[in-house]
Amino acid sequence: MQPIRIISPDFELLGEIDNYESMLPVFSFHGMGSIELRINRYKKYVEHLIKNNIIMINPRKAFIIKHREIELDENGKITENWLIKGLALKVVIGQRITVPPSTTAYDNKQGNAETVMKHFIDTNVVNPVDPKRKIDNIIIAPNQNRGSSISWQSRFKNLAEEISSISLNTGLGWDIHIDTQVKKWVFDVAEGKDLTANQSENPPVIFSPQFDSLKQLAYTESELNYKNAAYVGGQGEGAERRIVEFGTNTDLERHEVFIDARDVEEKDEDDQPLPEQTIVQNLTDRGQQQLNELLNEEYLEGQILTKSPFKYEVDYNLGDIVTVQNKDWLVTMDTRITEIKEIYESTGYRIEAVFGNDRPTLIKKIKQELSQISNEVRR
Repeated sequence: MQPIRIISPDFELLGEIDNYESMLPVFSFHGMGSIELRINRYKKYVEHLIKNNIIMINPRKAFIIKHREIELDENGKITENWLIKGLALKVVIGQRITVPPSTTAYDNKQGNAETVMKHFIDTNVVNPVDPKRKIDNIIIAPNQNRGSSISWQSRFKNLAEEISSISLNTGLGWDIHIDTQVKKWVFDVAEGKDLTANQSENPPVIFSPQFDSLKQLAYTESELNYKNAAYVGGQGEGAERRIVEFGTNTDLERHEVFIDARDVEEKDEDDQPLPEQTIVQNLTDRGQQQLNELLNEEYLEGQILTKSPFKYEVDYNLGDIVTVQNKDWLVTMDTRITEIKEIYESTGYRIEAVFGNDRPTLIKKIKQELSQISNEVRR
């Protein structure tokens, strides 16, 4: 089995284990990864598998233990196994909210996506005004100014959810890894490589049953939540309210939605009116951010063959854009690897992947609805 280390939040090595029953770590490019570990409760070092200790596969694959229970068998009887559950190290970002400066209603930041993401981490985690909010273990990797240009404003929202939203809107991934030399947790962003079939810069990676690189593939196409045109409402009331419209589709191809964005500011930090062009652009950006959550939905989930022409973490990795194809279904997509599950069991090792956005859960759909309601409540 793959060896794992148990360390304390202060980087003390508590033990190394390789004789567990099974381990299922999940890595997410945009969201939050997780881990499940099953281990006999009488094995050595099991006493250290407790809340807030860290399971480290390697410095870039680390999880904080958040849950443990004695596992029950199919008849409801107690077994000899602990079931340990944890979340990716970056879950600690979710322990903070986005607190705006005392002089403005919102924390506004413009720039490339990496700069914006690291700004919110810096002001709420690394160098907050209130020292009680600082997380001493976390540092920020040097800014390489990656990602597209965006304008983002936030006020008292969960920080991890905001970073995840920026990530989804810009295509940059994010994570926290462990620097064992300086004994710090390092926040950084990531850009996936383009490995699609029609580019020539990198060796292409094609996942397909016909290429002996996929064992199983599940495909879903859905337009149930699809919108492609928006009316974005800014400040003002009734006929005086500022409305920005965008979306070029017509006739039956047009799917409209109203987006309440009255919280988008029309004055700067000095209480001076912003240029109309800036206000319109900010409303358009907000509308596009919301519209990105309502796109035509295509989901691909597959079990990748471990013995295939392409080797995980050598030829491709989490966040890379690859070509996925099933000729029998007439489906070919260039899509990002957004989630990878590594499965370690007594029967062997295998990999499962999610290509593109994962299937929205009921909770995600409710949050989409509540994000609109919350803007109305703030009136």
